Amino acid sequence: MSILDPVLDRFRKRPPTVAVVPLRGIIGASGPARRGLSLETVAPVLEAAFKNKRTTAVALIINSPGGSPVHSDLIAQRIRDLAGEHDKPVTAFVEDVAASGGYWIACAADEILVNPSSIIGSIGVVSAGFGFVEALEKLGVERRVHTAGTRKALLDPFRPEQDEDIAHLKAIQVEMHHRFIDWVRDRRGERLKAGEEPEMFEGKFWTGARGIDYGLADGEGELRRTMRARHGDKTRFRVIERRRSIMERLRIGASVDPVAIGEDALSALGERAMWARFGL
Repeated sequence: MSILDPVLDRFRKRPPTVAVVPLRGIIGASGPARRGLSLETVAPVLEAAFKNKRTTAVALIINSPGGSPVHSDLIAQRIRDLAGEHDKPVTAFVEDVAASGGYWIACAADEILVNPSSIIGSIGVVSAGFGFVEALEKLGVERRVHTAGTRKALLDPFRPEQDEDIAHLKAIQVEMHHRFIDWVRDRRGERLKAGEEPEMFEGKFWTGARGIDYGLADGEGELRRTMRARHGDKTRFRVIERRRSIMERLRIGASVDPVAIGEDALSALGERAMWARFGL
């Protein structure tokens, strides 16, 4: 018996470790006063979670009403790539909401577990804005736009909407919607309840309990209880989050730009509206 055997035995008997990756917030590019869920912010965290050799499984904690379809797709694809490269199971645990882009990301997991009162779904595409045509007229303000390309200024909020512009936007939305539907069908497969797909894919959202009935989720589950039931009572949890730099924490530099602050204030109102759609 080697003097190192007791040490090696303790190492071999190390309790299972679950890497926990919180994915909370609006999906999209970051600004000076906010940090969205983008591939840039999430990729380093995912890399750390999957590459650690001591990690038995990866758990995603999702609480997002959606946002950018591009970043939703990029994050979801990165999760699948890393899961395949490191051969580790991925479970998504939904908190308040995994809707639209949030659900897109949840589908990257091998399994989706919810609280009965969670909100999931909203498989659709939306574009919202405001029109200020009459406001400009009342203020006596003249809008001056010069373009090279007859459709370059389509959907300008300061000009009346044109039917052909709306048709162009809707065509793009349909294309994106089909991509979303294809992703859900590919990831959920036969778990989706047959005959319910038309309603499932028209943009509605449901409680977690109803989502289970539709096959949008696999069951109810809470992180610690579920993982310890599967891997043992001694299972450890390693929460991995992106560390912000001192500059980011102090919001020095870009955040003093009044234009950027104004843009972020408007973005914050839009984000508040996204959460409010789900009663949050």
